[in-house]
Amino acid sequence: MAKKAQKNQGNTIALNKKAKFDYELHDRFEAGLALTGWEVKSLRAGKGNITDCYVIFKNNEAWLQAAQIQPLLSASTHFVTDPFRNRKLLLNRREISRLQEAVEQKGYTVVPTALYWKDHLIKLEIAIAKGKQLHDKRETEKERDWARDKQRLFQKDLRK
Repeated sequence: MAKKAQKNQGNTIALNKKAKFDYELHDRFEAGLALTGWEVKSLRAGKGNITDCYVIFKNNEAWLQAAQIQPLLSASTHFVTDPFRNRKLLLNRREISRLQEAVEQKGYTVVPTALYWKDHLIKLEIAIAKGKQLHDKRETEKERDWARDKQRLFQKDLRK
């Protein structure tokens, strides 16, 4: 008997785990996305990727660049389905000006961290981030390894 295809459990569509490793995240914002119908259907099927994307500002508007949303095989042929097209972020003017001010400071950028469902809407969590130095990345890796080893030790003690 054939198994049913598993639907995306929970409300998370895509995470950018690389951002937490490469950047020191500060303030977080929730932004809406201007999407077309085929993109929403693809995201419902879990075909989104925000690993290597970034946010730019043009004419006091925020744009998500290089986010990948793969079209479904059943997508209509009369649509131009560009998986890497620029998508407009829906933010308040106050939020956009605050993000622009942060980007103008040396070393700061705006990176997407998560793409998720909020009721029937698709939201993108973006964060003001500062790039980490190589020694900071090593320190983060050491802390992660120690936390993993510590968890193993505690589980081993509980089994005894």
